[in-house]
Amino acid sequence: MNIITVNTILYCSKWNETVAFYENKLKLEVAASFEWFVEFKLNDGSCLSVANEERASIGSSGGQGLTIAIKIDDLMETHSHLKEAGLNPTLIKDHPWGAKVFYIYDPEGNRIEFWSQNAIND
Repeated sequence: MNIITVNTILYCSKWNETVAFYENKLKLEVAASFEWFVEFKLNDGSCLSVANEERASIGSSGGQGLTIAIKIDDLMETHSHLKEAGLNPTLIKDHPWGAKVFYIYDPEGNRIEFWSQNAIND
């Protein structure tokens, strides 16, 4: 198997709020946008999409059973930026596998984990 790209799709009941969160609060680049589906580019090989459950064949999970884990370069800078944006990041803590982590939640209730390995800065 040769994986070219990866796209996670979040099916949302709070679609407009969730799209605005990823576009305006997290400042993710919109790769594609349709009436009920928006794809955000995370990097060259991965995307995160938000679909309106009213137009999809799958309903929202209401944030249950899902964590979007994002490895970043500068944990402190990202934490400060998200705090200034009013996104209420949790405190930075040690994760059992040796990383530092903190969390925020999108309007749908999905947990987003930001992490960096072994130190505040990778």
